[in-house]
Amino acid sequence: MPEMRFRVRWPDQSATLCYSPSQVIKDFFNPGETYELEDFLARSRAALQIASERVRQKYGYTCSSAMSQLAEIETIAARFSDTENPKVLVEAFIE
Repeated sequence: MPEMRFRVRWPDQSATLCYSPSQVIKDFFNPGETYELEDFLARSRAALQIASERVRQKYGYTCSSAMSQLAEIETIAARFSDTENPKVLVEAFIE
């Protein structure tokens, strides 16, 4: 299963290198595109849950790394809950 990473830039201009056990991320994001924070969260949840399910289908267990990555994304995003019109830039896919 081809894993990948994707780099995001948060509203405060900090960057995070994120992990996915599947390239399904490419179905949800485009490099260079900016997303409203809530949209970014919804897409991240959907993509990482699908990725984890793909691992379960192939290996018989879900991917704890995908779920840990989702938790990290949600924790970081919570910092911007009071920010007006927060946006997240998906900078790049790293394969």
